[in-house]
Amino acid sequence: MSISVSATSARTFRSLQRHRNYRLFFAGQVVSLSGTWIQNVAQAWFVLTLTHSAIAVGILAAFQFGPYAVLGLFGGALADRHDLRRLAIGTQSAFALSALSLAILVLSGHAAVWEVFVLAAVNGTVMVLDTPVRQAFTIQMVGRKELPNAIALNSSLFNASRAIGPAVGGVLIAVAGVGLCFLINALSFLAVIAALLAMRPRELFAVGRASRSETLLRGVRDGVRYAWHQPSIRTVLLMMLVISTIGINFNVLLPLLASRTLHSGPQVYGLLAATFGAGALLGALVSASLSAASTRALLIGAFAFSVGELVLAPLHVIWAVALVLAAAGFAFSLYSSQSNAALQLTVPDRLRGRVLSLYGYVFFGTAPLGGLLAGWLAEVGGTPLAFVVAGGVGLATVASGTLEMRRRHLGAGSEAVPSPA
Repeated sequence: MSISVSATSARTFRSLQRHRNYRLFFAGQVVSLSGTWIQNVAQAWFVLTLTHSAIAVGILAAFQFGPYAVLGLFGGALADRHDLRRLAIGTQSAFALSALSLAILVLSGHAAVWEVFVLAAVNGTVMVLDTPVRQAFTIQMVGRKELPNAIALNSSLFNASRAIGPAVGGVLIAVAGVGLCFLINALSFLAVIAALLAMRPRELFAVGRASRSETLLRGVRDGVRYAWHQPSIRTVLLMMLVISTIGINFNVLLPLLASRTLHSGPQVYGLLAATFGAGALLGALVSASLSAASTRALLIGAFAFSVGELVLAPLHVIWAVALVLAAAGFAFSLYSSQSNAALQLTVPDRLRGRVLSLYGYVFFGTAPLGGLLAGWLAEVGGTPLAFVVAGGVGLATVASGTLEMRRRHLGAGSEAVPSPA
């Protein structure tokens, strides 16, 4: 038994053990992503405090993710033709400046809701490039063999920060106010920038790049055409499109769940966000321990996440809500990390950034619509109605995706995702 546990542990963390550049990146992201989640909690709570409006929180999400809806497909085309490490340094620096601007406005007592919306839009614009850059950069740090493991570890990192950041953010909001949260986030980006600068470029794995001579529009078109004509990629993207638009709106629903459904304050909001993140962290670690990307795990994760939202709808007790959120977080992390790995192992190097832009587009680009829909549903029927709609649509999507995968001979029981020819 001890040998088996030891082997599983070694398999779970092998990308960190074998690659110095990835260790640096991982360490920098530990700090930076925690700061990002602290700001996310503070930003939503700040808007809700100023406006007392569920729709205003939905509008915040629209400003934050709206740029991806307009420009999201172009980020990958740029990523496929430029040095990813340098681009990452640039995007992380831009995030730091935006957070610092927000901190100065709030701490000086001059912040207005419209200014929060504008800076959220600035972050969303930077995210258009940052998302495909960071995701496509993973294979350069660890190579193809360890790519599924590194993707799952990235997810575990994201969700560990989701667990830690909101909990810290909830306490900071109550004790010191939202301004300190924004300042901490601005400083946290220094860690990832330092990590990127400390990397050894000679140890990065070489990957093919798109020609700089082709136009951005042609690059986007080629990426969309490739994704649409690959059944495995198309199915994964279409599932994520529906589930992310309707089901993944926790940035809007959690503050409303805490304040209106549970009649609590920022500490409970932070606790709920943290329990979702803790469950998601465990799900990511389980995903990292798998030997290959698995369509079975992808479908199980999507199904369990949708069921979790349905179970969450009628609950009004804090401990029960936290327990279900932890389970939903586990399922969501398993689903999202397996989806990402399935795409990256199927797509050729020269198109990786563009396909990941499509993945980011269906994940983030539809968030303005999803956030407004979630805010409207919560305004009309409370968070129970929003969660019932999200869970029901999610289950229908999983059923459709399962049938399509079986029809295309991918099979819900398939254990491995094939590499491109």
